[in-house]
Amino acid sequence: MADQIGDFVHYLDVERGLAKTTQTSYRQDLNEFADWLDTIDATGFPESLESIQAFLATQSDAKAATSVSRMISALRKFYRYLLRETVISSDPMTMVASPKPAQHLPATLSGPEIDALMAAPDITQPLGLRDRAMFELMYATGLRVSELVNLRLDQMHLSLNLLEVTGKGDKQRIVPVSPQAVDWVNQYLQTSRPALIKKTPPAVVFVNFHGRQLTRQGIWKNLKAYIQALGIEKDVTPHTLRHSFATNLLENGADLRVVQELLGHADISTTQIYTHLSNKKIMKVYHDTHPRG
Repeated sequence: MADQIGDFVHYLDVERGLAKTTQTSYRQDLNEFADWLDTIDATGFPESLESIQAFLATQSDAKAATSVSRMISALRKFYRYLLRETVISSDPMTMVASPKPAQHLPATLSGPEIDALMAAPDITQPLGLRDRAMFELMYATGLRVSELVNLRLDQMHLSLNLLEVTGKGDKQRIVPVSPQAVDWVNQYLQTSRPALIKKTPPAVVFVNFHGRQLTRQGIWKNLKAYIQALGIEKDVTPHTLRHSFATNLLENGADLRVVQELLGHADISTTQIYTHLSNKKIMKVYHDTHPRG
């Protein structure tokens, strides 16, 4: 068995050109499979679905779904290789389905955490006022960070409380903006942005210290610094404000289709993850308030 696994890994390296880390992972997975086969006194790699399922049952009890998925991927490729080399006559892995990946709910900020973040920038400084305007706009609209950094002045219709947003696949959408966010963005445009511009003004709304277009990485690092200073221990990224925006809308009765349109999701199934977040809050309220909850 060890020789066949070694030959397979060599095949992955020479013929498939897989990364060394992938080769190492597959070797470890297949060695674990071979060790299990030793415990049941198998003389070769089984061709019965029952044997494969019995092994995978031991994996599901001890490992995360991602690790089991990798094990299945290794076995699939290995059995395909064995069939090609005529070591086996049938491939039981064709009847094995991969486990569904666990759905990781995105982090969101509570009301007090949002308030603390908004109050954190020093608005007496040009960059601080810029940060306050950015955070207010992101939370008010649910913009992706890529949409924020590429937002142009000609897409701002602040007198109408509207933004024209270019999303994924160059899909256009109109997004309403709260009066509070409009006020902060106007303050930034009137005072901070002119102070930051060094030469020719760029077409984009938000600029860095040098007066040039902000990057996604720059916003991420900036937000992280505020979050750490506030002592918030959640894994917060610019996308967290988008998650918080969507979750708050649903918790306050917004229609899922409306939230889909505001977020610019092509498929409503992408938006439905936020129903899990709002349902989680519903369950908490129920358990906290019901006499027998």
